This record gives sequence, C-alpha cells and structure tokens, in this order.
Amino acid sequence: MDSYCSDCKRNTEVVFDHAAGDTVCSECGLVLEARSIDETSEWRTFADDSGDHDPNRVGGPVNPLLGDAALTTVISRGANGSSGDPSLSRLQNRGGDPDRAIVLAFKTISNMADRLSLVTTIKDRASEIYKRLEDQKCTRGRNLEALVAACIYIACRQEGKPRTVKEICSIVAGATKKEIGRAKEFIVKQLKVEMGESMEMGTIHAGDYLRRFCSNLGMSNEEVKAVQETVQKAGDFDIRRSPISIAAAIIFMITQLSDSKKPLRDISIATTVAEGTIKNAYRDLYPHAAKIIPEWYAKERDLKNLCSPKA
Repeated sequence: MDSYCSDCKRNTEVVFDHAAGDTVCSECGLVLEARSIDETSEWRTFADDSGDHDPNRVGGPVNPLLGDAALTTVISRGANGSSGDPSLSRLQNRGGDPDRAIVLAFKTISNMADRLSLVTTIKDRASEIYKRLEDQKCTRGRNLEALVAACIYIACRQEGKPRTVKEICSIVAGATKKEIGRAKEFIVKQLKVEMGESMEMGTIHAGDYLRRFCSNLGMSNEEVKAVQETVQKAGDFDIRRSPISIAAAIIFMITQLSDSKKPLRDISIATTVAEGTIKNAYRDLYPHAAKIIPEWYAKERDLKNLCSPKA
C-alpha cells in the first residue's frame, strides 16, 4: 500500500507494524502514523494440531443481568468429542450452572420477541422483569412459557408498543390465554412493591394498535390516515368498548368507504378480534359516523354506503 511521505516528498510504499500500531515509510523509515487502531477482526485459533481451524475469537456478549455478566469459562471438547483432560470437564459439570434456568428464560424471551418482531428495548425490558422475579425466588414451580409471555406483554405496554394477549398467545405453545393473564397479574402483584411506579403499564388507546393492524391488512396511506383521525375523534364520545375492539370496528368502517373493501373475516384475523365483537363495536360507532369520519375522506352522501348494523 502506498502513502504520502513528508520526508520523501512523494508517495512511497508503507509497512504496517501491527504490534506497535505504526505505519512506517519503507524507504526512509519515518513513522507516518503512530498507535493506529487495527479495525480488522482479531481472529485467533484455539484448535489443537488436528488441523481443525476454529475461527472463534470471543465468547458470548456481556449480560449485566447474570451474576457473573456471562463471563464464564467453558471447557470445550476436542474434534472427536474428547477433551485433553476428562477430569476437568467432570469437575465443571459437577459444579453446575446457577444461571442455567435464567439463561433458558432469556433465550425463550429472545425467541418470542423475534417471532413478534419486537425491538431490542422491549426484549431487554422483558428480561429485566423476569430477572427481578428470579431474584425474589418466586418462579419455581410456575409455567415458564406463561411467565415469559407475561413479561413480554408487560414490557410491550411499558415501552408504548402494546401487543394483545391473543397475539402473544399465538406464538406460545405451552400456555393458554388464561394462564398468561394470570401470570401477568402475578408479576404485577409481586413487583408492585419493589418497582413502584416503574411497574405501571399505562392506559391502552385504540391508536396504539392502528399502524400494525392497517399494515397487516395492506391498507393505503390515505386509508391509514383516515383511520387515525377517526379514532381520535371517536375519543370524544362515550363508546364503552375495549380499545382494540374500537380500532377493529373503525378499520371496518373506513374500508367500507374505500375502493378496496376488506371482508369482516380478514379484519378479524388481522386484529385478533372476534367478528361478533367487531359488529357490536361498529353498532355503537355507527350513529356517530358523520361526526368522526373526516370530511376530506368521505362526504355525507358517501356515508350512505356504510352498511346498517343489525339490531
């Protein structure tokens, strides 16, 4: 590689001294750059002479939620499944891993979060909640899947990205919706005293679900904007339905006025709300349609296209 040398007054070939971090001119010996940082991967081979080139360079990431921050030493086995000194492996296994249970829980949280496409902050928050439960020694004998799912539900609420219990239940194999609900109440009760206000999950609004539901249905930007404005105006009326039911009913209402009408069944699947529940919420919203649907999206004559709810 060539670089400009201030002594030679021209581009010369340079030599990198990786040990000292220096860049040296090969002709005059001038140090052109000192203590430079080598940004390449520091691959090291820990394999024996068997010819197995192991490219592992470091262990797992540091985890502050574990007792030793996950900075443990593992005695690996050789290429044929045998280690140099079998007694070392036996001693390590005899000692056990005190963090084995919580590491399993963290992996389960990570897997569930990935399946729900959750961001890292929610994943870390759920892990922190579970760690506090583990510290109180109250997880033994309880359904791990239900506890982990409940931790994710609470973390989503606290981070302002709520998921419905049905959504979370759909990716959990070993727990029912009722078990997840009970686990959530148990966690809140256990940690309320310790965490205080930080355990508050806040109030759920219909607008919290809109973007995800509209995205699942493939709605256009104009339709999404109309749904958002309709939800905001609907808040001025006393609609005694759950936020998720209101969101689903408003999506159903707006799609009726668009060119790409969505069947009620598709909306039910995308929002995880039963068709009957959507119909009941729609019945309560229908009398206020002219006041909550934005004028730029639908004129009064267009509102006549809305199907009349059955009594």
